[in-house]
Amino acid sequence: MADCISTVPELLRALDLAPGQLPPLLTDRMDFPLRVPRRLLARMQPGDPQDPLLLQVLPLTQEQQFHHGYSLDPVGDLAASRGHGLLHKYQGRALLIASGACAIHCRYCFRRHFPYQQQTLRQSQLDQAVAAVAGDPSLSEIILSGGDPLTLDAERLAALLQQLDALPHLQRLRIHSRVPVVIPERLDETLLGQLTALRMQTVLVIHVNHRNEIDDCLRQRLRDYQRYGITLLNQSVLLQGINDDARTLAELSLTLFECGVMPYYLHQLDRAQGCAHFEVDEPRSRAIYHQLLQQLPGYLVPRLVHEQVGRPYKQPLSPLPTP
Repeated sequence: MADCISTVPELLRALDLAPGQLPPLLTDRMDFPLRVPRRLLARMQPGDPQDPLLLQVLPLTQEQQFHHGYSLDPVGDLAASRGHGLLHKYQGRALLIASGACAIHCRYCFRRHFPYQQQTLRQSQLDQAVAAVAGDPSLSEIILSGGDPLTLDAERLAALLQQLDALPHLQRLRIHSRVPVVIPERLDETLLGQLTALRMQTVLVIHVNHRNEIDDCLRQRLRDYQRYGITLLNQSVLLQGINDDARTLAELSLTLFECGVMPYYLHQLDRAQGCAHFEVDEPRSRAIYHQLLQQLPGYLVPRLVHEQVGRPYKQPLSPLPTP
């Protein structure tokens, strides 16, 4: 994680790009810092200003434009907070902000404005967070998110997993992480042992938007985890100019399935301030989804959804009807 690119000039030099080849860029005074792991950089095409991986991390001046309908808390995380890093939105499951750190800063991130200093689960708050989960027997599933929970070291993560596993009403553990995509070695034998030793059923949800994000190392690690009974899912975000066509999404689903990963969600963009240039409008999203349904068997088609504040579940978006 320490070996990351953190300045725009360094990023452009590494990819043999000149500023004139790109839209106006943010180079300083960024509220959301640049963070690009070199492992991901190696999968980008040098000299290509339209590389789909580059576009996910490239800070544009467009981020500083205010857009009506976009907010600092687009999915209502703060309203769902129960303190100590615990969010409770949906029946039967709660989410722990296990870490405020990320291995990569995706420019479309819906939590780019999240007050991690106030909400992150620090070690001193661990007992209070677990006590809150223990005191709510309606919860059957706990979700570890962030930031990214796999930025925790093995010792801290093991302690958290053991405390949660000791709560008899919890039946499932779900971990949402982008770390495996940019540091696939994080899916090591130590983590595998921690997860397979749990009483709870374990689900690992990775976040891949384009098949170019998957290299041979990640492919092998995912297959290893699947063989040991870890349920592997993927969620993507539909992003303008990056994966907003059915062929690209179909290629991603097929590649994921080869790795033992089932496509899970395809998210309509969460409207965080600074992300408007990534949005695919809803009619076009539905049209793309209709095309995707025609290209793939149903089990390889992720569900197109939109999270709306106050709703009891993510809202499915149906494909446009056939003319």
